[in-house]
Amino acid sequence: MDARSVIQAVRDGHGLTPEAAQWFAKGLASDTVSDAQAGAFAMAVLLRGIGTPGRVALTQAMRDSGQVLDWDMPGPVIDKHSTGGVGDSVSLLLAPALAACGCYVPMISGRGLGHTGGTLDKMEAIPGYRALPGIEALRRVVGEVGCAIVGATGEIAPADKRLYGIRDISGTVESIDLITASILSKKLAAGLDGLVLDVKVGSGAFMARPEDARALAQSLVETANGAGCKTSALITDMDQPLGLYAGNALEVIEVMETLTGSAISGALWDVTAALGGEALWLAGLADSAEQGSERIDAVLEDGRAAEVFGRMVAALGGPADFVERYPDRLPAAPVMKVVEAPRAGFVSSIDTRAIGEAVVHLGGGRLVGTDKINPSVGLAEMRMIGEALGRGEPLMTIHASDAARADAAEQAVLAAYGFSDDAPDEPPLIHERIGA
Repeated sequence: MDARSVIQAVRDGHGLTPEAAQWFAKGLASDTVSDAQAGAFAMAVLLRGIGTPGRVALTQAMRDSGQVLDWDMPGPVIDKHSTGGVGDSVSLLLAPALAACGCYVPMISGRGLGHTGGTLDKMEAIPGYRALPGIEALRRVVGEVGCAIVGATGEIAPADKRLYGIRDISGTVESIDLITASILSKKLAAGLDGLVLDVKVGSGAFMARPEDARALAQSLVETANGAGCKTSALITDMDQPLGLYAGNALEVIEVMETLTGSAISGALWDVTAALGGEALWLAGLADSAEQGSERIDAVLEDGRAAEVFGRMVAALGGPADFVERYPDRLPAAPVMKVVEAPRAGFVSSIDTRAIGEAVVHLGGGRLVGTDKINPSVGLAEMRMIGEALGRGEPLMTIHASDAARADAAEQAVLAAYGFSDDAPDEPPLIHERIGA
């Protein structure tokens, strides 16, 4: 077998066999497949598709191109993946909540991508937290605490890392086949018993159209189950930010307020409970997703999830008293500016992508890969669709490194908000469930 024959088979519509997928993934990982051949393969997949069997084969092959973790735990090993959103800090709530319910959660996460926030960037806002501790530390912390939110090492799915870079420069990022294999190869390399997926749809999502989000969710669920991992997906709304805060340290504050009960972010809680309910049902720890959601509610309410979060932070190098002292431990921006509503009326629409871009330009995300993130900046206490405001009332508060960036962010967020005289329909938090 050689690269040319694999590419030709896909190009001619014959799909991708497990043997061809294994050969090609090994070639990607070992550099015996050239960049030109990898680009040709990606383009052939984009144009002709490889169907569910091909997606399963490619996912498993890229998973097997590096280290695949195995676990000997007294409970199920479960994880969650989100396709990316704004003000979406569900992972920080869900990992300790699932652990408090008896799951083991090796949550291998990523950094911000484009206008969307990254789980690792949020965790690194906590002083001392080691988001890249290595595989052995991951094993230790998951075993001792029940969860660990960390980043992937080069040992995990190296074929995907290579193909991911090729897709970015070859115009093949949009392929659902390749997106599916990329997401799942890394997740399944963590040795999971079950996986719940949060597929975003709306103005702040990579899949803005419902039909695109549904196609991706179905592809992910079919492929993951075909690869032997129990999986379901929720399609959740991103026509407005999920939380009231956007920005790394600010989102950690919102999470800690919710975990400790000092201020509850309702939408963030509800999506966490819904995804957690699915996960517990998949894991066999609840008779239904609804019963699972009730268990998530309980550990959030009684402080057990907060206790697990604090132990995880301490185990990965953060402050031992973080849960009790988080306002003192997190960085704060020197400039705060209140944005006032330009007119009286109801918030009728939010360009969520523009909100995310405003955070990036404040320094809370990366314009280029080498940019260093400022964890303290962002947007706080954002008003949501359906809320009534008088002219001059606070729309949100900008946290910035200087006045010039605050002024630029003010213009950006004002342009992102629409107002109406009549109360609009509020978008649902959860649009659809996709199951096996």
